[in-house]
Amino acid sequence: MYTISTDKSRLDRAMIHRFLSEEAYWCRKIPRDVLERAIANSICFGAYEGDRQAGFARVITDCATFAYIADVFVLPAHRGRGVSKQIMQAIRDHPDLQRLRRWQLSTKDAHGLYEQFGFRGVTKPDRLMEILVENPYG
Repeated sequence: MYTISTDKSRLDRAMIHRFLSEEAYWCRKIPRDVLERAIANSICFGAYEGDRQAGFARVITDCATFAYIADVFVLPAHRGRGVSKQIMQAIRDHPDLQRLRRWQLSTKDAHGLYEQFGFRGVTKPDRLMEILVENPYG
């Protein structure tokens, strides 16, 4: 059984950094100080099996109108056990994230997971704009 916690003191920051900087396609080589700032300025969700962290996600939000879900991962040894679904349910149920008018995320390969929680392709892509810095960490 896994538990989900938003207690940042429980986060295994070394493991999170190792995974994101070495394995995550979206932020490979992210510097530790950049990740620390990201954690400090987000609502973070850790998935734990006992005291050992098995997964992570963070939400960038104003807690009023908008939330962006980022850096979602489950360690390989814990995949296929519903951990990502538990994380996503905890995010959607979090009391500070209710009544938002917009949720966003970006994924290359987990559309099926996020669709289970109401996400769809962008309805009006002509309204969205972005600045995308490819490979910002080298």
